[in-house]
Amino acid sequence: MSDAVRNPRPLERQIVGRATADGDGVRLTRVLTADLQRRLDPFLMLDAFGSDQAADYIGGFPPHPHRGFETITYMLAGKMRHQDSAGHSGMIEDGGLQWMLAGRGVIHSEMPEQTQGLLEGFQLWLNLPAAHKMDAPDYRDVPASAIPAYTTEHGVTVRVLGGESHGVTGAFVRPHTQPLYLDVQLPAGAAWQQTLPVAHNAFVYVYRGTLQIGGNTLEAGRMGILANGADYDGVALQAGGEPARVIVVAGQPLGEPIVQYGPFVMNTRAEIEQTLDDYRSGRLA
Repeated sequence: MSDAVRNPRPLERQIVGRATADGDGVRLTRVLTADLQRRLDPFLMLDAFGSDQAADYIGGFPPHPHRGFETITYMLAGKMRHQDSAGHSGMIEDGGLQWMLAGRGVIHSEMPEQTQGLLEGFQLWLNLPAAHKMDAPDYRDVPASAIPAYTTEHGVTVRVLGGESHGVTGAFVRPHTQPLYLDVQLPAGAAWQQTLPVAHNAFVYVYRGTLQIGGNTLEAGRMGILANGADYDGVALQAGGEPARVIVVAGQPLGEPIVQYGPFVMNTRAEIEQTLDDYRSGRLA
């Protein structure tokens, strides 16, 4: 696929995230909520967290279960310790990435290992196809130094967390949903483009500065859903009068039923009932 974008996707709408708390009182913003799961299939949830007040995050996420999807945690700043019932453990540090396949079931914890300073990052939930929801759980963490990146002639730096961008293959590749996950840093006024498959659902989330997308302004703290259309071949971004940072996310929709009950995402109510029974009886993990 060529890297040239001839007809970029416009903004379909802007989303303001919902302030909430999860785990043991961790304050965060839920950007991709349950009512957007069908529109942004295969993505189920995006949380943005960031605070330099320890009381906002120090409780972390004590042991809790998951089944039926994958989690991708990207740390911009701070440290988070992972441990799970499948025997995996690891630490995500500044700029690092963690990918976890919950599959048929895992109980894990994510605990900050600092009591002062900034903790900032994102957690993205990626759905699994029905045929793979009961795969064995897996885990991988990637330090900042191992995340592929490139810089354009205009000074735009792109960290390729997942998928492929401008010939650079990212830290993880998933064949079923083909997720693209990029952290794009643009100098003031700089422009950048990325081709996208027509069938993929896509969104951007600005977390520094402002962006221009097709004549519309997207401010920090807002998600922009990119329109789908047979004639659209990618996304084109331009920073405003100050540097901007944005995550760009796209993926192949599964087109399958989504039935969620808290930390479990399956395809039918009966599967959720079985999951709850497995969890309560100690068979989930």
